[in-house]
Amino acid sequence: MHAVILAGGKGVRLRPYTTALPKPLVPIGDQHAILEIVLRQLAAAGFTSCTLAIGHLGEIIRAYVGDGSQWGMTIDYATEDSPLGTMGPLLTMRDRLPEEFLVMNGDILTDLDYADVLRRHRESGAPLTIATYARTVKIDFGVLTTDDSKVVGFTEKPNLDYRVSMGVYGLSRATLDSYTAGLPLGFDELVLDLLDAQNPPHAYEFGGYWLDIGRPDDYDRANAEFTSRKSLLLKGA
Repeated sequence: MHAVILAGGKGVRLRPYTTALPKPLVPIGDQHAILEIVLRQLAAAGFTSCTLAIGHLGEIIRAYVGDGSQWGMTIDYATEDSPLGTMGPLLTMRDRLPEEFLVMNGDILTDLDYADVLRRHRESGAPLTIATYARTVKIDFGVLTTDDSKVVGFTEKPNLDYRVSMGVYGLSRATLDSYTAGLPLGFDELVLDLLDAQNPPHAYEFGGYWLDIGRPDDYDRANAEFTSRKSLLLKGA
């Protein structure tokens, strides 16, 4: 099983933590970088090889990870010289990817079963599988529904329930065939193209633990919770 970890972003939302460190290497707890946790999880799940898509401060990631032998994996690299979006880096490495593979952001803290995501993707026959997570947002206002300047509905401080992308995907190489290497490609563009082609992605619904370490508040929460959740996050790793 092969995974691609997207680790080329600048981590702007997480500054000042990412001023000198790439976001995947910011520490969680006393001794682990986020990327180390992810790689240990992938190795424990049976992944034997991984490609790291690097860009901003990528030389630091390369120096930290090396060839992956410390986790029993074979790791290679794809360097992003200019921003290519979420999925664009995959186009430059398409020829060396297997038929189905896992794609994920390098700043995720979760106990998701990565091997099961890839297995379910293969079984679904879908072009893309998206790991999804339930979120609830409380609206602190009375919400009005209007029509032709008339109020036709009202809800007092409703809760909005929806599912979000976790930043973890199962992907088939053939899904990328119609796109040009070297040009930007966002996850949003890929999904909309698949919907327009009536070839919808498969949803992998997950209800465990998940944090996207994208903002200082999320990062602080991850550090506060890591000690109590370490055995869950690193089980078998």
